This record gives sequence, structure tokens and C-alpha cells, in this order.
Amino acid sequence: MNETRQQILFLHSTTPDLKSPVIAWSLYDGAAPEDALQMNTGDSSVPPYKSVLHAMREGWNVLQIPALPHYPAGQEHDTGHLPYEYVMERKVLVHE
Repeated sequence: MNETRQQILFLHSTTPDLKSPVIAWSLYDGAAPEDALQMNTGDSSVPPYKSVLHAMREGWNVLQIPALPHYPAGQEHDTGHLPYEYVMERKVLVHE
């Protein structure tokens, strides 16, 4: 029996440009076995895709784009969270 399951991919880019390099990522694979470890940043030194655009070309759909951050005057260079997070998903067939 074939069943469709969802995969969710979080990609953090260096800029809001879809072609900018990915610097952090995590993948939650609903098609993986229940006891499988999910992929997170730090599991590999190489991101699964060079950019959001590369992931789109491999069949990922963009679910959420980042809101552009507003930096108050004088805080433009403060460090903090990664502001350019893209949430992506795709459906894969599972053969059981």
C-alpha cells in the first residue's frame, strides 16, 4: 500500500534573497521510521541545499517566507536569532 507523508524543511539564509547561501537547517521527515533521528544543524557541515531556490528545484514547496526584520537605529549590527527562515514542505510516497 502506498501512503503519502509530509517532510518539513527549515532553511535559514544569510539574506532574504532565495538564492543566498543556507547557513542553518533542520529536516523533520514524516516518512522516516519512527525511531529515526531527524536531521538538525550540526549533523553535517554541508547544508542539504545550497539555497532555498535549489531546494525548490528539487521539489520543495515554500510554506512560509520570513518577514523582513526592523532594526531600530543603532541596533543594525546587534547579533540575535537568524531572521531569514524559510519553512518548506514536500509530500513523499511511502511504500508499506
